[in-house]
Amino acid sequence: MGPSEIDTYWMNIALEKAEEAFQKGEVPVGAVLLESSGRFFADRNRTAETGMPTSHAEHLVITAAAEDRGDWRLEDCTLYSTLEPCLMCTGLAILSRIPRIVYGAPDKRFGAFGSVTDVLKMKGLNHYPEVLGGCHKDESARLLKEFFRLGREKKKKKEVNDD
Repeated sequence: MGPSEIDTYWMNIALEKAEEAFQKGEVPVGAVLLESSGRFFADRNRTAETGMPTSHAEHLVITAAAEDRGDWRLEDCTLYSTLEPCLMCTGLAILSRIPRIVYGAPDKRFGAFGSVTDVLKMKGLNHYPEVLGGCHKDESARLLKEFFRLGREKKKKKEVNDD
């Protein structure tokens, strides 16, 4: 089953955050954590800004929601991310009991839902979320490709200027 209209709507919000990250020079990943009440938390990657490897968009929205609630259990939420979550963010989502995760592009370097590893195939976990990948996959991948292409161009220009 593909993404619903609701999934598409919230992934568009995550894409806006990814675009914001791109403009700020961060790896363009955006995330939204939607509560069943309709309240939501949205953020973007901030690792360069904070200097912290934990400042992934998914980590930031999960932490914000837990802090706001005063409870680490997020059992009525859906996590939207423009990129397949890494092991850290997947682990945090599982520990937080998030029942549903929707992501855009696969992450062939760090993805934990099938691209590099598949946490859902691990035995013994006490929580297994429903996962839907590929929602706005092309838009998410386009932003990432453009970001890394520009980064390579800047690096080449710097190398030429340093010679």
